Amino acid sequence: MLRNELVYFFAALRFFTRLPVPAWIGHADDHLVRAPRYLPLVGILVGLIGGAATLAASLLLPLSLAVTIGMAATILATGAFHEDGFADACDGFGGGWDKARVLAIMKDSRVGSYGVIGVVLLLLAKWNALMEMEPEFLLPALVAGHAASRFAAVSLMGFLDYAREDDGAKSKPLASRLGGGSLALAALFGIVPCVLLPLPEAAAALAAAALVAMVAARYFARRIGGYTGDCLGAVQQAAELAFYLGLLCDFS
Repeated sequence: MLRNELVYFFAALRFFTRLPVPAWIGHADDHLVRAPRYLPLVGILVGLIGGAATLAASLLLPLSLAVTIGMAATILATGAFHEDGFADACDGFGGGWDKARVLAIMKDSRVGSYGVIGVVLLLLAKWNALMEMEPEFLLPALVAGHAASRFAAVSLMGFLDYAREDDGAKSKPLASRLGGGSLALAALFGIVPCVLLPLPEAAAALAAAALVAMVAARYFARRIGGYTGDCLGAVQQAAELAFYLGLLCDFS
């Protein structure tokens, strides 16, 4: 049982990042079906990488450059997996007028103007949000933000259907509805890191990420009748930004 769960975690790590996994982990669609429950745990690792890179760089460089290096470290760790999904979703929903066209655009490997502008604005907003935080909160904010935003993305898998009907989609093995147990485990990994942050700010950050997930779920359901892998990536990126903005709310 424990070995199986470890396999599912490493399957999530291999699919959603470029981090190495043990050689004995095999390739099976069944592993990917159960892997999303560990996506927030993967987020914790990615956040730790970004936070460590930021803190290490800040010892020698100005904070603005250190934050940039930390963001770059998370992108390298994931292979820009979620950023790519965000760009594709911007192109698809920005340029598509019906479900078929939206899905076709998102499947196209080329990036259009909506995608480029969307990613540039997203990264700029995240950089500015992190720069506004107190330096001592950068590490916990990155860890909690990456974990909570990935739970926001995973939560869509518990309530929406997979929108694509073609079997060749890269995310097809992730198309199964998540059960209550898997969602609960994902929620645990997604929310627990928030204990490292002040309670009012953490609550506001979680509420902001949850709002993104709910609005996105309604929008995706209306436009394409469900979600795709690109939709999940878009929600992760938008929820991560929303989480940082929630942390900056002034409760004084």
